[in-house]
Amino acid sequence: MTVQVAVEAVPRNEAGIGAAIPALVARFGERVALGEALRRQHGATTNWLATQAPDAVVFAESTAEVAEIVKLCAASRVPVIPFGVGTSLEGHVNAPGGGVCIDLSRMNRIVAVHAEDLDCTVEAGVTRKQLNEYLRDQGLFFPIDPGADATLGGMAATRASGTNAVRYGTMRDNVVNLTAVMPDGTVIRTARRAKKSSAGYDLTRLLIGSEGTLGVITEVTLRLHGIPEAIAGGVCPFPTVEDACNATILTIQTGIPIARIELLDALQVKACNMHSKLGLEETPTLFVEFHGTEASVAEQSERFGEIAKECGGGDFAWATKPEDRSKLWQARHDVYWSVLSLRPGARPIATDVCVPISRLAECVHETRADIEATGLIAPIVGHVGDGNFHLSILVDMESAEEVERADAFVGRLNLRAIAMDGTCTGEHGVGQGKMKYLKVEHGPGLEVMKSIKRAIDPSNIMNPGKIFALD
Repeated sequence: MTVQVAVEAVPRNEAGIGAAIPALVARFGERVALGEALRRQHGATTNWLATQAPDAVVFAESTAEVAEIVKLCAASRVPVIPFGVGTSLEGHVNAPGGGVCIDLSRMNRIVAVHAEDLDCTVEAGVTRKQLNEYLRDQGLFFPIDPGADATLGGMAATRASGTNAVRYGTMRDNVVNLTAVMPDGTVIRTARRAKKSSAGYDLTRLLIGSEGTLGVITEVTLRLHGIPEAIAGGVCPFPTVEDACNATILTIQTGIPIARIELLDALQVKACNMHSKLGLEETPTLFVEFHGTEASVAEQSERFGEIAKECGGGDFAWATKPEDRSKLWQARHDVYWSVLSLRPGARPIATDVCVPISRLAECVHETRADIEATGLIAPIVGHVGDGNFHLSILVDMESAEEVERADAFVGRLNLRAIAMDGTCTGEHGVGQGKMKYLKVEHGPGLEVMKSIKRAIDPSNIMNPGKIFALD
């Protein structure tokens, strides 16, 4: 039997659920799904948390409809769980108290592109690939790339990041304004399209990363960037993970505006070779990419090469053709699937931490020692340019002892990062999976978060049981 990691319980409101669902069916008809398979799909997780399905899934097609759904649920105090495409990793879309899942995937219209202002407005169900395909002919792109083809509303809700964050920042840095439905059904805009504002509280940043616990994001206005004149990249092998980390640290500290710098340890390179047919030397490796003019890219590449050599790096293999770069980065994005070949039958449990760049090598070194001492198979990969790294822990979910051992390892990893003045999650978010580390990381600040939640959502209907538990 599959072993699951326990999460906080949320009481069910049977009477409220019994009243809300018939009202939703009466209003939305066949767009209310009650079948078990589809409900479980909307509560499925990619980690070791048990699937907790909602009682109904409603497919919304506009902000006005989301507001109607929320009002109906609020009247009966029924939980509301927003859903994009379900790529989150910490149980964000689970329904521990049952309730209604609002599927936003049909809200996939690109509302406006203001090329002269370098911004655009999209509905929450637009995915990042869909947006970039639309923008390509205008010479623009949206840079945040978490790997999965996630919805932009979901990326805002989880404060997503990705391979380009070292150059372009995270969702926090690239969202101008949000439209959101609040717990009572009120629709708000958090800002205007001005590049900056001092007008009151920053509601945009409050909702970014709130994981659906304060409101349902239905539209997002995003910053855009021009497609670079020149893009070059490639791979550089290193003797040890620490050497690769030190090269990363020096690259950032010397101010090279590198667009991507990703670390793969030797085991992860082996998995990528098998899955993506790369043929790389199976040693710790940095995947890098430079954006800019022809001259600036050449200069950045030369300076990085000097640093890599100083840190023991081997010969740099260039990938200047678009198809070669795409193959490399697709392999990087496919690491979740690639690690399956390292231990057939095991489930990869993805986790992440982030530390100040100066502590990166130390944190990775201690983590590797912990992996070896614990006897786990756990390849390391990371957006090391901003101190963020991930592990894919391959776990036999039929073994209670192994699940317990892996869970204890994840706990030590998170506490290690926090002790280094880092965070238990650089980009995956809290959801259910990392709730127990928030008190250590935030101390009394966690009570401030709870106060905000109670003030905005007094009935605790917005994605309850995520980030923290309310008394």
